Amino acid sequence: MHDTKGMLDMTKQLLDIVDQAEKQYDSRRETKVKGDFFTQVKPFADVAHQLSKKWGEEVTVFLIENRQKNLHPNQIKATVENIELLTVQCFFPETSYNRFKSYVQSSFFVIEQVRHIFEKVKS
Repeated sequence: MHDTKGMLDMTKQLLDIVDQAEKQYDSRRETKVKGDFFTQVKPFADVAHQLSKKWGEEVTVFLIENRQKNLHPNQIKATVENIELLTVQCFFPETSYNRFKSYVQSSFFVIEQVRHIFEKVKS
């Protein structure tokens, strides 16, 4: 039996992290100030990477056992990779705007689909 409540909680935390990363990036583009690696970039990215890795593993197992029509394990893997990139890149104003926003958009899309699945399972 899967801990769908735990997975739903992690999913909501990931949505929040992607949202924070986008706000951080927008702010950095405006101010043109890079984030300090050891006090800002690394702590934020470490938390995000740890959470996204655990989330990716658990959601992948869930999807393999509970096939979904519109969501596949390879999308989860790509989302985890996107989160790893965007949680570091958000601190650097020179990061490509279009690529960054594309990572954010696709991450939100997949994570929202996962959230929807776990909210249905929970009820």
